[in-house]
Amino acid sequence: MKAPVSWLRDFVDIDLPLEEVAHRLTMAGTEVGAIEQTGSEWGPVVVGHAVEVNPHPNADRLKLVTVEYGGDDGPAEVVCGAPNITAGQKIAYAGLGATLVDAYKGGTSKLKRSKIRGVVSNGMVCSERELGLSDEHEGILVLPDDAPVGTPLADYLGEAVFDLDLTPNRPDCLSVLGVAREVAALTDKSITEPGLTYAEEGPPVDSLASVRIADPDLCGRYTATVLQNLKPGPSPEWLQKRLAEQGQASINNVVDITNYVMFEIGQPLHAFDLDAVKDHQIIVRRAIEGEHLTTLDGEDRELSGEFLVIADPEKAIGLAGVMGGANTEISNATVSVLLESANFNGSNNRATAASLGMKTEATLRFEKGLRPGLAEVALRRATKLILDICGGTVAQGILDAFPNCDEPDRTVMLTKEKLRRVMGVEYTEEQVSGTLASLGFAVDVTDEGYEVTPPYWRPDVAIPEDVAEEISRIIGYDEVPIGMMSGVLPAWAPHRDRDLRERVRDALASQGMQEIISYPTTTPEAQARVGVSGGPTLLKLQNPISSDQAYLRTTLRVSILQAIARNSHTWRGSIALFELGAEYRYHGEGLPHERQTVVGGLAGDRSASGGWDSAAQAVDFFDAKGMVEGMLADLAVKAEFSPCEDATFAPGRCAAITVNGARIGVLGEVAADVLEAVDCDRSPVPMFEIDIEALEKAAGDLFAPVPYLPYGRYPESVRDLAIVIDEAVEAADVIEIISKNRLATRAYIVSVYSGEGVVAGRKSLAVRVHYQSEKKTLTAEEISKAEQSILKILGRKLNAELRA
Repeated sequence: MKAPVSWLRDFVDIDLPLEEVAHRLTMAGTEVGAIEQTGSEWGPVVVGHAVEVNPHPNADRLKLVTVEYGGDDGPAEVVCGAPNITAGQKIAYAGLGATLVDAYKGGTSKLKRSKIRGVVSNGMVCSERELGLSDEHEGILVLPDDAPVGTPLADYLGEAVFDLDLTPNRPDCLSVLGVAREVAALTDKSITEPGLTYAEEGPPVDSLASVRIADPDLCGRYTATVLQNLKPGPSPEWLQKRLAEQGQASINNVVDITNYVMFEIGQPLHAFDLDAVKDHQIIVRRAIEGEHLTTLDGEDRELSGEFLVIADPEKAIGLAGVMGGANTEISNATVSVLLESANFNGSNNRATAASLGMKTEATLRFEKGLRPGLAEVALRRATKLILDICGGTVAQGILDAFPNCDEPDRTVMLTKEKLRRVMGVEYTEEQVSGTLASLGFAVDVTDEGYEVTPPYWRPDVAIPEDVAEEISRIIGYDEVPIGMMSGVLPAWAPHRDRDLRERVRDALASQGMQEIISYPTTTPEAQARVGVSGGPTLLKLQNPISSDQAYLRTTLRVSILQAIARNSHTWRGSIALFELGAEYRYHGEGLPHERQTVVGGLAGDRSASGGWDSAAQAVDFFDAKGMVEGMLADLAVKAEFSPCEDATFAPGRCAAITVNGARIGVLGEVAADVLEAVDCDRSPVPMFEIDIEALEKAAGDLFAPVPYLPYGRYPESVRDLAIVIDEAVEAADVIEIISKNRLATRAYIVSVYSGEGVVAGRKSLAVRVHYQSEKKTLTAEEISKAEQSILKILGRKLNAELRA
């Protein structure tokens, strides 16, 4: 938002240095990003006097202008092609070295001495476009006759402008008057309100037009006046200048006034050519699905049934709060105008503008939620200015469709105790009442506190904390005394669910996995691609950020596989990712159950570094199994694994994870068709999924002290066994039997083989066994004896035999 200081001075007396005013605004929450000085970039551009204007000897359309500019070298001769240059005019003279805008190519450049058709031009007589004041460049800028020759143009025409960086909750400061109110409150000045009164010399307004709100949920108030016998045309220079300071091009005086009042008061308005409105009847309604409207920018737009339009009995004539329709545009032939000032639903306005890819100054204000009371004030202000500038007459009264006009004014009760507790300061009644009154609030002081009624321009004040903030920011946050914290610190309370999740995260990160955090949203198609379909109902979001983030997820498998697939296209090293988050499981009533789940996936080589002395080996089922076992070991939990089927995983490469007989998750190698569906070019991709809640229930007290096991004082011995067993026998059964031997401290599978040298229907397991005693160093005979005992039990229970 740009707030020109000269415009602010129309409403408030500013006698402090501008830097001090900007500092006070910033400290009160209305941040001034910069103080811009219009014209500071021009350089040597001054007020000049066109003493003589003579024909160019070599060009019919060019003229030689002798310019007196107060320089030591006397007048300068300049070549000029403007049709409106005449002797005696005060003009903007740019000397050599001035920085100007190229009127045809755009951009800026420094002015150099040049020869034009054989005549040297020592400078330039500037148009508004070349000075960056507007887009007008058909003629030169003519200054008033009393402009002092030789005065730098930046001093004569320049303007100091506060460039504000506003927070979204302050739509009142999207107006010069709103900023002026802030300045007045912060500098102890009074506000001069803009004029709103005018003579109503026309017929009654309800005899000329009518208004009906068909959808009051989207339009809280619609006010309008009717003006007749107008004379549309160019706006006065002061009006064009102020619009240019806001980056707004001048169109005609009627339209310019609606834009001017929007920047001045903060309420968007629109003017309709009344003679183009069927039966002079305005209907505020939802658009008919598929209805078309050509907006003022010339675009033909197909409308949704959720868009709000301004219509007559035949057609849509405007997109409410976004842009008017070309079919009721104000032109120089317009003589009667219906002037609109309305209050539209902010959320709907924002959604409409976003759907159509339109962002206007009007939507910027409406989407923040304006108060209905602002509409009438802006309407009367614009009506007065149109009468003053365009002439004509205005009808008696205003059209005012206000469905909820009987609602009482919003009040907020701020108790003295609440104010003291929130801000930590004991303000006096005089401080509170005076501060709120300076901001336009009505205050009723009671024994308990303050009953506050916010003004019509402040939609952001709704709760006691808002009022407390208003008081402190105007008095000054630097007035809040500095002191040590008081009170009793809250006692630590355990949060077992959160602590367990953190322990799981730490355990997986310690094994080299990296945590990711993804959006908790997905689509049914994405879940189907990873083999997840059916089950809990997918909940659709009312306002998703995109079509591929429209539903709450019921599984984390999608995000992990998508992350692995994306990384596999740009990174050829190993990948180890996990995510711990909520799955949203809705079963038809109430709120969805947010089940906490951890899902991890691996891809690439088993060794991240590799080396010249080691062959690359791809990760597989057992790597994911090792990750799960390692994580559970950190929690002092022992899991069992048994074959199962799951649509996400390849047949025969999937296992259920159970703890104390209860299933807590699944792991396996992702099926080839699933990898193809998510566009992953790595294979295999082992993945695991564990339900944190199920783990906590099955494992019992995960926070119980873990008994200390001392390190063995005596060396261990490692031996490998090659055991042949039936194909149907699980490796876990072999490990369980070996682990029961009192000297076997650890056992795990090294490899599995079936084929030549092994009888059909049988397989060979290479098992590595660690032997150790707590009492002494084991001899070779003792280890062999333990080994023979293990083989004997394996043979008896599993029909195992030592491979020759």
